[in-house]
Amino acid sequence: MARLRRAMWWVLVGFGPVIAVLPVIDLLRHPYPFAVTLLAGAALAIVTAQHVRWMRDAMRGLGKSDVSHLELATTFAIALAAWGYMVSQTRGGALWLVLPAAVIAVGVVLVRTSLRWPVVVGGTLVTAAVGMAGVAWGVTDAAPWRAALATVIVIPSAVFAYVFQVWLWDVVLEVDRSRAAAGALAVAEERLRFAADLHDIQGHHLQAIALKAELAERLVGRDDDAARANAHDVAELARTALQETREVVLGYRRASLQTEIGNAVGILRAAGIEATVSGEAVDVPAPLQPLFAALVREGTTNVLRHSDATRCILELSTSDGKVIVRLRNNGVRRKSTMDGSGLAGLRERFADLGGQVQGEIDDDGWFDLVGRAVDPARRAAR
Repeated sequence: MARLRRAMWWVLVGFGPVIAVLPVIDLLRHPYPFAVTLLAGAALAIVTAQHVRWMRDAMRGLGKSDVSHLELATTFAIALAAWGYMVSQTRGGALWLVLPAAVIAVGVVLVRTSLRWPVVVGGTLVTAAVGMAGVAWGVTDAAPWRAALATVIVIPSAVFAYVFQVWLWDVVLEVDRSRAAAGALAVAEERLRFAADLHDIQGHHLQAIALKAELAERLVGRDDDAARANAHDVAELARTALQETREVVLGYRRASLQTEIGNAVGILRAAGIEATVSGEAVDVPAPLQPLFAALVREGTTNVLRHSDATRCILELSTSDGKVIVRLRNNGVRRKSTMDGSGLAGLRERFADLGGQVQGEIDDDGWFDLVGRAVDPARRAAR
């Protein structure tokens, strides 16, 4: 996204210096009086500087600028004056049409929707009238209708080019917002899943502990053996709740790998990322399913949070009890790291089962997250 932002910045803002090229060529080719050259150059500098500033503003999106209409009109008047005078002096003066055309085009991008057509139509008519007047009252033998024809061709073309570029940038911003929303949604869904699991465990066990404790309290002094049995049950329930809570926190509860893959693919595609899967989740041994489900979940979160990916490939392979799951994505941000606490936690969990996790950027610039583990039953048999 950062690279695309820089590229769009140079495309949009770079229009300013580009529009100055044609008038500069005219100034170099024709020996205008010094005063004319000075005033025309000043007008050119003003319009170019304003254009660069306004196009930076345009990166906020179509119609989202707070540019002053008076400032826009004043700059347009300066551009019109330069265009009208220069076109009256030489045929090369027609190159100055780019100044009012650029102001109108950037104005269409900046103003709110209801003002766009008035800006285009009104600006085109006024520019054409000024050009025709300049040619008619000037010293050239050009036909005034040529100035009008050039105006109605150049200005709509410039407006289309500007609006298309900024609209394209709007689309890019929207995609980026969608990716961010998808990443936040993935985190929220994971938190809800965790909260639901924790509620199921803690709610059930705490209710049972409360009932057993109350019963034990009532039996003290009346049936001490029964009271001790209930107290023992309370201790067992507490230990069970503690163990199951640890399993939830560590992610060891039996999660379906197929479900996690389905969730991951759905989230990635919602974020505009092409996601493909090869291999069958059902071939992964049951004891390893929660482990690789956690790998897929963490890898997907990393793709959404730490990359500008457009493609993501998930590969599963099993052979003789050995399982390898690989998650690859492009769009790696060179200055960011994907080796955070999430991957560190995965490495610890895989190590507990004799497996390993590796995450690195390959020669093609893709981030490659690989998890390997052996079915505990096969490992024990050896």
